[in-house]
Amino acid sequence: MKVFNYHKRLFYPIHVERQDPEFANVLIEHYAGIDSELSSAIQYFNQRSNISNRHVRELLGIIAAEELGHMELISVAIKKLGGPPLTLANAQGVPWGVEHIDQSLDVLNMLQVDIQTETRVGRLYEQHLEMTNDLNMKKMIKFLISRGEVHKHLLKKAQKLIRENGLPEEFNELIYYYKMSLQVLK
Repeated sequence: MKVFNYHKRLFYPIHVERQDPEFANVLIEHYAGIDSELSSAIQYFNQRSNISNRHVRELLGIIAAEELGHMELISVAIKKLGGPPLTLANAQGVPWGVEHIDQSLDVLNMLQVDIQTETRVGRLYEQHLEMTNDLNMKKMIKFLISRGEVHKHLLKKAQKLIRENGLPEEFNELIYYYKMSLQVLK
């Protein structure tokens, strides 16, 4: 099974009206802060290694890959906004660390933590949405919020299926719904 599929084309087009180094610094939090795309991607990759259900494992893998794509979007936006060179640190320069990810081993707990993480990430994006007047940045942030909502919906569905001992075809729907959610992006 192939988890990664890198395309030169960005997941979402990044345009800025003008350089805004202050807002670029705000976006660094989404690049490598506690509730960042990096934290989400690493958490999902780590969790998938400890999940026996192949459908949920695949779901976490494709969401993790998408989170890396979001990280790339944020990096391009920061660069276009005139931000500083990027390191794996938050906006205050504190290095990213493994303590930013949950490492529980219970699948239901993992999925609950993931749902909570997607909620926190969405709230942070909502806060930052109000910190820019750049319509292009607002569109990008709204796009990232909507993708987080898709992830949260699928994670909740996976959690419910595990609790209820769902059938294989119900778990298959998780991947189908994920793929269908990408159709609007093409």
